[in-house]
Amino acid sequence: MAAEGIDAASGLRTVSVIAPCRNERRHIGAFVASALAQQVPPGWRLELVVADGQSDDGTRDELARLAAADARLRWIDNPGRIVSAGLNRMLAAASGDVIVRMDIHSEYAPDYVAQCIAALERSRADNVGGPWRAEPDAGAGPLQHAVAAAFQSPAVAGGARSRRLDYEGPVDTVYLGAWPRKTFERFGGFDEQLVRNQDDEHNLRVVKGGGRVWQSRAIRSVYRPRARLGQVARQYLQYGYWKPFVMRKHGQPAALRHLVPALFVAALGAGVLALLLGAAWPLLALLLAYAAAVLAMTAGVARSQRVHAPVLLRVPAVIVVYHLAYGAGSLVGWWDVTRRRSPRAGFGSLTR
Repeated sequence: MAAEGIDAASGLRTVSVIAPCRNERRHIGAFVASALAQQVPPGWRLELVVADGQSDDGTRDELARLAAADARLRWIDNPGRIVSAGLNRMLAAASGDVIVRMDIHSEYAPDYVAQCIAALERSRADNVGGPWRAEPDAGAGPLQHAVAAAFQSPAVAGGARSRRLDYEGPVDTVYLGAWPRKTFERFGGFDEQLVRNQDDEHNLRVVKGGGRVWQSRAIRSVYRPRARLGQVARQYLQYGYWKPFVMRKHGQPAALRHLVPALFVAALGAGVLALLLGAAWPLLALLLAYAAAVLAMTAGVARSQRVHAPVLLRVPAVIVVYHLAYGAGSLVGWWDVTRRRSPRAGFGSLTR
């Protein structure tokens, strides 16, 4: 390298696309082809670095074959297996002065990387990304359509800007992310104690340190959500569990949308206890109020999106799973945080 991020042979600046993976043999080929086909602005070259979390399904053999066919792809081992450890290993291996993170299970507009570079140059932010857009797989059943519809709804998401497809401006956190190299030099890498929410924690560190995180509607990708309620439940159980650890690290007060599911689950437990003691009305009142709230959220989904009846009928179940799983995970997380316990290993397993 003649200078950081500049290829000595070509004189081009380098953008490094990084992607952690584990046991993705069925999807890795399509992802690599998509990433390597990304458009980059004049004067830039692209490299792709994949960190494999010790896959045992043939992913590593497929990565070796793909890397032999295209020198722009390199893959490295991630013995820690979790995303945060893989991200840090890829940051150390990448040569670019711009880093763009991708996820194996998302699909990207052909100009995704180019728009990330343009947004960094335009906003002068420390991290940029696009909105988090969920769409079901081709040929998916009504349940995955319902998961995507609930995920995208502002009413269900509690007003999170990351779900607003038309929003452009400063945000607290952003989907995936693209960073100048200097962001990591200034704010450090990812916290390897966090199995989930490591991106939220890093963005929080950036914002609290005086940096800026920016969302651009021109950065377009599609996220493929889980297709079964059990998968959704495990995913949101982990999201809820790890959030208190992020808050403890930074002394961050919890946003209302993060607290409500835990308060509801706690109230539900208190209602069940009251029922066992002979008082049924607290639990009944709570369930009636919650049913009304779920119906209102479902109506919000119907107003904001075009969904067929079989999909809409499944949306309430998805909303309930979101809330119960996130709330239960949060309560366990808060219990461990207040007792100064180390994170539980059971909340670190993959949910796909």
